[in-house]
Amino acid sequence: MAGKLAGRTALITGGSRGIGAAIARAFAAEGAALALLHLGDEANAAALVAEIGGRARAWECDVADALAVPRATARAEAELGAVDILVSCAGIVDETPFEAMTPETWDRMIAVHLRGTFLMCHAVYPGMKERSFGRIINFASQVAYKGMKGLTHYCAAKAGIIGLTRALALEAAPHGVTVNAIAPGPTDTDILQGMSPDWRARKMAELPIGRFARPAEIAPTALLLASADGAFYIGQTLSPNGGDVML
Repeated sequence: MAGKLAGRTALITGGSRGIGAAIARAFAAEGAALALLHLGDEANAAALVAEIGGRARAWECDVADALAVPRATARAEAELGAVDILVSCAGIVDETPFEAMTPETWDRMIAVHLRGTFLMCHAVYPGMKERSFGRIINFASQVAYKGMKGLTHYCAAKAGIIGLTRALALEAAPHGVTVNAIAPGPTDTDILQGMSPDWRARKMAELPIGRFARPAEIAPTALLLASADGAFYIGQTLSPNGGDVML
């Protein structure tokens, strides 16, 4: 039986591990061809492509690089066909008290998250608009709503992504392109494991559900927004966060 994404090509940034890899597996199971972008994670990317098989490719791309992004997008379309679905999942995080934050630390966080999301959207949107179909899924975070100590730069970047998503959704919807975001709660990924034990303990204590999410628990939200089931979601930010934020 054909899957929900049969005949579609999905481009996923941060696609070699964590939430991005979980989304890749979910999309592949529904028939999508996959272009997975990563930065310095060749081993995991190759292993995931081998696991998925079929029409899956992976290569390196810094999403903050204005020259690398269109090259990666063009390669995806040359090898797999026009990009129907974009998932901007690439991200970094570091704990830095505000008074210790340097402009360089701030700039890199904004570049990877907000600039990177803009560049990816900018690369795929014209083609989607021309074809009168597209699904853009950006990744925000629940801390965009509530803030968090030591993550001022991260919270600001993620809040910016929500604003970008809403504004682009207004322009895109009349052309058959939906633009939405996902704001997950803390999820058990390499990024989360890079936070301090004290931070992780405090965060877990705040969660009504009493645990961190598994990447596979975030992927169904992306599948909803990527498929025909999510066609009436416009400019929304869905937040599977274990009760950390209740909107």
